[in-house]
Amino acid sequence: MTGARILLMAGALLFTAGAVADEEARAEWPKGHFPLPEAGDVIGEVYTVETKEDETLLDIAREHNVGYEEIRLANPDVSVWVPGEGTEVVIPGRHILPPVEREGIVINIAELRLYYYPPVAEGETPRVETYPIGIGREGYNTPLGKTKTTMRLKDPAWYPPRSIREEAAERGDPAPAVVPPGPDNPLGRHAILLDIPGYLIHGTNEPDGIGMRASRGCIRMFPEDIESVFDRIPVGLQVNIVNQPIKAGWDGDMPYVQVHEALEDQEYGMAALMETLSLLERNSDETAVPLNYEALRRLLENPTGQVVALEPAPEPEEEPDEERSRFMEELAV
Repeated sequence: MTGARILLMAGALLFTAGAVADEEARAEWPKGHFPLPEAGDVIGEVYTVETKEDETLLDIAREHNVGYEEIRLANPDVSVWVPGEGTEVVIPGRHILPPVEREGIVINIAELRLYYYPPVAEGETPRVETYPIGIGREGYNTPLGKTKTTMRLKDPAWYPPRSIREEAAERGDPAPAVVPPGPDNPLGRHAILLDIPGYLIHGTNEPDGIGMRASRGCIRMFPEDIESVFDRIPVGLQVNIVNQPIKAGWDGDMPYVQVHEALEDQEYGMAALMETLSLLERNSDETAVPLNYEALRRLLENPTGQVVALEPAPEPEEEPDEERSRFMEELAV
C-alpha cells in the first residue's frame, strides 16, 4: 500500500469519525437547540407524547419547550388542566426561522418566541436556540426594532413602576417601593436589561404565563430557559424585536408557511401577503414550484401557528400566474 493511499484512508477515517462525533453531539443537544440549515429556513419537528398521571397541558408544554398558545392551538380538543392519563398530545416543535438577519437575539412577538444565534468556534456547527416567551398584554405592547443588551442582573430587585403602584393604590392594596429577590419577585432570578428604558428579558415567578400576552411589555422566559442563556449572552448583543405573524420559507424543494394570529391592532393586509410571497420566490436557476394558493388562503383565514407545506394542488385548472392573480384579487376585496 502506497504512502499516499495510507494518508487518503487516514483522512477518510478522520472525516468519518468527525461526522459521527458531530451527529452524536447534535443528538445530545437540549430541546430547542438546532443546527442551522445549510439551505432553507425550517427547523425542528412535530411529534406526539402521552400524558402521565396528573400532568396538565402546561406541564407538558414546559417540558417540551413550547408555550401556552402553541400547545393549546396544537391540541384544541385536549383539556388544558385535566387532559387525562394516556392522552396523546401533539408537540408543535417545528418552526420557520424569522426572515431577518440570523444574528444575536431575534424576538418575534407575533409567535411569542425568541431565537438566539450564539457565536460558534471555528469547526463548530452553526446553530440556533429557540424558546417560548411571554410578552406585553393589550395596552402594554412590546416595542419593535433593533436594540441591544446593556446589563445582566442575577437575583434582581424589582421596583414597581408608577402605573402599577397607582393601580394597586386604587384597589386599596398599596404596592411596595421595591420587591427584593425571592419567590415573590416577578423578574425571577435572572434579568437582562435592554437599551430601551424600562424593558428587560427576564425570568418569572408565574411560568404559566409563558406563551401568552400577560406582561407589561417585558419579555418573560421560563426560569430554566433564561438561566441556560444568561451567562452566554454578552452585554452589547444585538436584539431584533419583530412582528411577523406570517412566515414563509423552504425545506429542500418544498415551500412552507406558518401563520400566527395577528395582534389586536393589526391586519394581515396585502403588504404582509406580498412579503410572504416574496419569501417563496426562488432564483431563476432553481426549479419553480407551483404554490397551492387554496391552502394559503385557508391558513390566512384560520391561523394555527403550525408549519404547513404548500404542496401543489392536484391537477390545477388554471395556469400558476392566473391562479396567483385570482388569489390576489379575492384577498383585495
